[in-house]
Amino acid sequence: QVQLVESGGGLVQPGGSLRLSCAASGSIFSINNMDWYRQAPGKQRELVARITKGGSANYDDSVKGRFTISRDNAKYTVYLQMNNLKPEDTAVYYCSANIVNWNNFRAVDYWGQGTQVTVSS
Repeated sequence: QVQLVESGGGLVQPGGSLRLSCAASGSIFSINNMDWYRQAPGKQRELVARITKGGSANYDDSVKGRFTISRDNAKYTVYLQMNNLKPEDTAVYYCSANIVNWNNFRAVDYWGQGTQVTVSS
């Protein structure tokens, strides 16, 4: 089995920073794209940032210049550095990864449990 475990959420004032981490574990052969999504109350889940296996990153326009996604392939971990946070960034943040496992060598999308980020004064 494969698991994704997120950490690093919390309460922060506007203008502050947080760093989210998401570590994958289990029967992992390789990891393709790793993503961060978020879902605010009453809204659909949206893709915030994506990083490919080779390290190319893409961002939603709302976070460009403020958020940075990175990954450590040796540790099967993806990070999201969030700077200059705004109240509208408040949401549950989920990581997702497209993982090829040792069991059947098929690529499957896995999800973490989510971590709450609240930006408020």
